[in-house]
Amino acid sequence: MPTAETRRRRRSDRRFALVALAAVLGWSGWLVHQHVTGRATPLDRVESALTDLRLRLAGPRQPPADVVIVAIDDEAVRREGGFPVSRAAMTRLIETIAAAHPRTLAVDVLFLEAGRQPEADRALGAALAKVPAVLAAAAVFGGSTSEDGIPVAAALHRPTPEIGRAATSGLVNVSEDAAGVPRHLPLVVRTGEDVAVAFVLRAAALAARSDPVVSQDAVRIGTATIPLDLGRHLPLRPYGPRRTIPTVSAAALVDGTVPLSDLTNRIVVVGVTALGGSDTFATAFDPVMPGVELLATGIAHLTTGGGLVRDAGVRRLDAVAAVGLAAAAALLIALAPPGPAILLVLLLLAAWLAAGAVAFACGLWWSAALPLAAAGIPALACAAARQALDRRRATALARSEAALRRLQPAALADRLAWDPAYLAVPIAREIPVLFIDLTGFTRQSERLGPGRTRAVLKSFHDLVDETAARHGGLVVNFMGDGAMIVFGALDPDPASGAHAVAAAEDLVARTADWIARDPELAGAGRALDVRIGAHYGPVILSRLGSDTNQHITATGDTVNVASRLLAVASEARARLAVSADLLAAAGIDAPGDRFDVRQATAIRGRAQTLDVWLGRGRRPS
Repeated sequence: MPTAETRRRRRSDRRFALVALAAVLGWSGWLVHQHVTGRATPLDRVESALTDLRLRLAGPRQPPADVVIVAIDDEAVRREGGFPVSRAAMTRLIETIAAAHPRTLAVDVLFLEAGRQPEADRALGAALAKVPAVLAAAAVFGGSTSEDGIPVAAALHRPTPEIGRAATSGLVNVSEDAAGVPRHLPLVVRTGEDVAVAFVLRAAALAARSDPVVSQDAVRIGTATIPLDLGRHLPLRPYGPRRTIPTVSAAALVDGTVPLSDLTNRIVVVGVTALGGSDTFATAFDPVMPGVELLATGIAHLTTGGGLVRDAGVRRLDAVAAVGLAAAAALLIALAPPGPAILLVLLLLAAWLAAGAVAFACGLWWSAALPLAAAGIPALACAAARQALDRRRATALARSEAALRRLQPAALADRLAWDPAYLAVPIAREIPVLFIDLTGFTRQSERLGPGRTRAVLKSFHDLVDETAARHGGLVVNFMGDGAMIVFGALDPDPASGAHAVAAAEDLVARTADWIARDPELAGAGRALDVRIGAHYGPVILSRLGSDTNQHITATGDTVNVASRLLAVASEARARLAVSADLLAAAGIDAPGDRFDVRQATAIRGRAQTLDVWLGRGRRPS
């Protein structure tokens, strides 16, 4: 049956667990709400770093073969004598690509203003009319979003009408995370009452010859359905470093050194890769990834799949994992031993991260930072609170143990500390038993009064306990102005008899000195003295009391005889009455050298007499 202290501790642990659980549920619930609704938090930078790590762990992938980049590279810019490339050069490039009969042409070059030569613009427009084409447009954002998370553009820049009327256009804006890394492509943007469509979505729809249907969680193009993140954003998963997607030089293509068949029936994306001539972005694989390669990546995701899935279902899974891990961490640390609990929490978080890395390699973008923050930070707080609670309990336990030790002899308390089952089963042993008593103290207590009597008795008890311990004895009971001492009770001791005799003589001498020196007992004279009775024989060592209140004691005839010897000493006006059995056990062959009288004494309750040696005791040399 659990003790009251155990029940109190269990109630305290349950309260701590409930408080910890409520705290972590509140914390994780707030984080989950921010995550599910797509709000920016400091965790975004952590998630960015962990996402890049998972990208590198998964490694580069083989891009689809039907997307080709025609790069306006350093050689093309050198031929033009600088950047931007002239409209005439772009016309030649577009006409060359059109001759290859691509499925779609996507031109990531902004033609926002009319050129100096109107005929060059008309020629470029005519070349674009020869092939299904989409031109780049750009939006300027003020940082606001609509209620459904779609970005709202403050301004929109489309191609000049002379060029743009021959083709459709789409936004080439890229959405970067808190660390400045491109993670998404917004597929739709609100511009007042209208909606502008992304460059990549236009190109994919042209390639599929099907109008796209954009819903909150996915976009359907023909028979393909691509999951989307919040706000109709397409998650980006770069295939590798620059030029991982098949790339041909625009200069080489115009020169005819690249066969046109490399572009036939493919999605051709034209963009600038020349140094200093294009926007570049840092990715997990390349610190200067040209923007055209990110757009080509987005088109590939929309036409052939292979991107990342981070839709509402994935975010809900993140939320469940975060709350579940946080609750498990709180309960483990609150209820389990701290060391194993913290280790198990770390294993759970590591398992989630490992599973997330595997899922990421398979195209599922589970959050890594959210469960870490939801469970890891509260786990540290709970561990600190648990440590403080355990420290307070340890301090209280130490105080309680110190108080309880005062209720037991020090040697017995030490024994019970490492051997709690000591004497749970009684044992029989032959040992010395010694009783000590102050004669005449009753009269002195009347004179001293209750308070001073207690102080004098405490001084006497300290003397008895210290002397007994010095000789290996154990005070099992204080009885007013007397005490019962046993020797060899903790462990068998062949010298216990000698120790008992030495202790008896030492107690006589030290008690006499104490009486003479204690100012409260000044003038007591012969009215106050010490008596000791000691015997050796078999006893039963056991625990007495109830299940919740026990003390260690010795019982048997030996104890009764030792107690009766006090009366023998008093009647003989001796300080010591020691049985011959004890002296024999002590190995004292000539007791007459240390004791005054030997007599055969009748002991009340015993049929036979007992040989007893009487003495006044002597001071140790």
